[in-house]
Amino acid sequence: MLHSLPLLVLILIFLAAAAVVWLAGVYLSSTTDEMDDRFHMGQALGGMLFLAITTNLPEIAITASAALSHNLEIAVGNILGGIAIQTVVLVLFDVVGLWRKDALSYYAASLQLILEGSLVVAVLFLTIMGTQLPPSLVFLRVTPATLLITITWVVGVWLIGKARKALPWQEKGVPEEVLHGKRSDRKKEKIQRWSTIRIVIVFLVAALFTLVAGVALEESGNEIAHQIGMSGVVFGSTILALATALPEISTGLASIRLKAYNLAFSDIFGGNAFLPVLFLLATLLSGEAVLPKAQKADLYLAALGGVLTIIYIHGLIFRPKRQILHMGIDSLLVLICYVLGILGLVTFAR
Repeated sequence: MLHSLPLLVLILIFLAAAAVVWLAGVYLSSTTDEMDDRFHMGQALGGMLFLAITTNLPEIAITASAALSHNLEIAVGNILGGIAIQTVVLVLFDVVGLWRKDALSYYAASLQLILEGSLVVAVLFLTIMGTQLPPSLVFLRVTPATLLITITWVVGVWLIGKARKALPWQEKGVPEEVLHGKRSDRKKEKIQRWSTIRIVIVFLVAALFTLVAGVALEESGNEIAHQIGMSGVVFGSTILALATALPEISTGLASIRLKAYNLAFSDIFGGNAFLPVLFLLATLLSGEAVLPKAQKADLYLAALGGVLTIIYIHGLIFRPKRQILHMGIDSLLVLICYVLGILGLVTFAR
């Protein structure tokens, strides 16, 4: 549908979709934060279930469309291509969201986040292993790898929820504003006066706008890259990946403004852990083994995403306060590793 449109119109569609996604993300973050409080879920679990899945609605739609049309390479690239850049979004939160304050991983003091990061690494390992299985290994439109990824995610979410009450782990040295949830945001105070039904409705409407505008963002971005002749590997791992991460950027910065630091972290980790679950959806819809369709670049980016996640897991454990270039040491390492990783991808791994 977008193939016949001129470049200028495509750019306008791209910018308009980005604006809608950004505004919807602000309301998604605010309503999710309030639902976490009212349903007593905690920022980490609430971010993983509500915010992370919602901000990935465009990826769900594009994966389903690619699977139904049997463009399985697109489905795999869509799922694995964005995990690394979405992890790098935490660097942006660290720099822009906190600026001269302590590092983001110091404020996000939660064992649940460490468990979420570990779940990301686990599903990525299973995904990479699944790519090595034969394409013929399909039973009732399900493959062992996609089923195991989904089961691992479900069990992981259950354990993360259980960690809120049943683990002998103590928070120590948590900033007062995080420990007591002190917030002075006017939008937060306004939303607190809303009824629960209104909050849920606003959340669902914002999710719908995120879905529609997010798909428009990705489709117009792909067509722009095609018309300007940009390399698929370069565009997919940089500009398109950043565009698809726009919902997470919007909701994350809004969360930090609310001083809901755990929610910002959980949105990224939760989304990255959930994305490989979409391989099961793609397999069910296509009836084919999806993971063996992965390209070298897809596996490369999946491994890079795992490395970046492990760096942040260590940051959440050690919680460094020191900043370098207005970011935590872990964020600086993540940024360096990502830049070097993309240079390696573009130069050697295509």
